[in-house]
Amino acid sequence: PGDQEAGELGLAAVPGRQAAFRQGLEAAVNYARAVGCPRIHVMAGRVPLGTDKAAVAGEMETTFIENLRYTADLLSKEEMIGLVEPINNRITDPRYYLNTPHQAAAILEKVGRPNLKLQLDLFHCQIMDGNLSRNLEMYFPLIGHIQVAQVPGRHEPDTPGELNFPYIFEHLEALGYTGYVGCEYAPNGDTLEGLGWLQAYWDSVGLQDGRAIEAAK
Repeated sequence: PGDQEAGELGLAAVPGRQAAFRQGLEAAVNYARAVGCPRIHVMAGRVPLGTDKAAVAGEMETTFIENLRYTADLLSKEEMIGLVEPINNRITDPRYYLNTPHQAAAILEKVGRPNLKLQLDLFHCQIMDGNLSRNLEMYFPLIGHIQVAQVPGRHEPDTPGELNFPYIFEHLEALGYTGYVGCEYAPNGDTLEGLGWLQAYWDSVGLQDGRAIEAAK
């Protein structure tokens, strides 16, 4: 994430911070190797204070592509995947550089490395673009990780909001998604009690503790 006390939230697209980015990436690889984690979120970072995004967009994209290629080369030696995540700039972070799946997909195409993927947080995607079913279909070949939270409160999937998660999960399964779904939300109350939505979902689709069970005859 860079120097968070100084207001940074990632460095991969921030001009002039390439050396710090590489140092942070190497530390992240060491941690990932130690815990057996095969994926690393490569955070793009924020538009520098006092600058207009449109004025620095080209330089930031060039920096991002350069750093992502460096990342891909490093992670290929570790058999790891690098992930880029669009974060909405309407509510969550007005200065974050990478905001939409379309922008992320265009950058990944320019980088052209198979071990870099899209980390699609449906909370951010809904706020920026909506049309989740179509976006999941369109960007599915690029997706390396999914994250969920209800919109607009960013709480558990069963809290009141815009997203129909039972449908979304069924759609992901129909598309053939077999990866993890990260719960990137702020619990409404107690964390463990808040996970009751997951057991309820498993029960509704004939699963028990995440494993298939035969229906009683």
